[in-house]
Amino acid sequence: MRGLVADLQFRGLVQQMSDARLAPMLDREPLTAYAGFDPSADSLHVGHLLGIFNLRRLQEAGHRPIALAGGGTGMIGDPSGKSEERQLLGAETLEANLAGIRGQLGRFLDFTPSAGARQALLVDNAEWLGPLGLLEFLRDVGKHFGVGQMIAKETVRARLDTPEQGMSFTEFSYMLLQAYDFFRLFDTYGCRLQLGGSDQWGNITMGIELIRRLGGAEAWGLTWPLVVRPDGTKFGKTEAGTVWLDERRTSPYQLFQFFLRSEDSVVGTYLRYYTWLDYERIEELDAAVATRPQAREAQRTLAREVTTLVHGEAATANAERAAAALFSEEIAKLDEEVLVDVLADAPSSTWSRERLADGGLSLVEAMVETGLAPSRSAARTTIEQGGAYVNNHRELDRARQLGPDDLLRDRYLLLRRGRRDQHLVRFG
Repeated sequence: MRGLVADLQFRGLVQQMSDARLAPMLDREPLTAYAGFDPSADSLHVGHLLGIFNLRRLQEAGHRPIALAGGGTGMIGDPSGKSEERQLLGAETLEANLAGIRGQLGRFLDFTPSAGARQALLVDNAEWLGPLGLLEFLRDVGKHFGVGQMIAKETVRARLDTPEQGMSFTEFSYMLLQAYDFFRLFDTYGCRLQLGGSDQWGNITMGIELIRRLGGAEAWGLTWPLVVRPDGTKFGKTEAGTVWLDERRTSPYQLFQFFLRSEDSVVGTYLRYYTWLDYERIEELDAAVATRPQAREAQRTLAREVTTLVHGEAATANAERAAAALFSEEIAKLDEEVLVDVLADAPSSTWSRERLADGGLSLVEAMVETGLAPSRSAARTTIEQGGAYVNNHRELDRARQLGPDDLLRDRYLLLRRGRRDQHLVRFG
């Protein structure tokens, strides 16, 4: 059986390690490790999953994880990976965001006393940064770092190389605050390992240095690669926006679909990053992508595993059922909320309910008006050839009239041409 570090390396989750001695140490003795989460919203999103899951992997291996919610640094904003300065958040907004994040982390990490020495902790750096005086901070922390050393950090240099954006002193001070976080967690909880994405490397090494100077002790850092999509866009972003872990913002079905749509070129990487599947199963799925890409077995497995981790088995089953109903007559059995969710990406329009009166609406006319057919003759041909569907039921009668009884949930009508071209009509 492979140890923790071998598992992380197999999964591609080790980008940088501050000291080669850390690897055998993680497999030999328990450590306390932390990762930080930015409370810029009242929900975490899929971009946070790698950090959460890596803390969970450490906890399962016998280590103690600390999830640091940046209630203090959140008022500053981390410039890492950002091309412009963030909007600063007020104290009330931050507190509301922290409340939402606390509940979500509890799904993945064991915060209960029964975990013993592995019991996870959730701490807020506002506890020590809030009362910290400026003169005290400059005297005790700032004096240990040269301005040249700070400017040399990649995240700072990238911003300074674009003068039109630049960097305020507020953001420039962020790396010192994060270094102080690491020291405080070391001093209070014996934390000696910080985890983060590779864009955090400069901040992490500052904390290691501060612990050496102020605590006279060794500390370590470990980063994972930044996750981007094949087109270079940020992981967790779609045309519709951020993919959240809060089901009120992003439904389990939408989360399932996000991972289901993973490209063949990255699905193997995502299976390693975001699931607990064993190596043999992952390699089987790699082979399936190479030999049977049309089956999308790897994508379906990925979507099922992640949605179950985030929302549970019941929600995943519902998401799969909804996905299966998208092109079957089972769509008529979905409740309105799920129906709208499933068809969120379909072209849609809103029509007057009066159009269904007096004998109904011609299917031919409806197909032309929705753009599913370029002309009446083309619509009739499509119907005769079996390519027209009403609520996923094939229609062969070109004289078909649509009426109130055809509506799903007394409001919706789904028209389809062929396998994929759909249009959702809402009747007011």
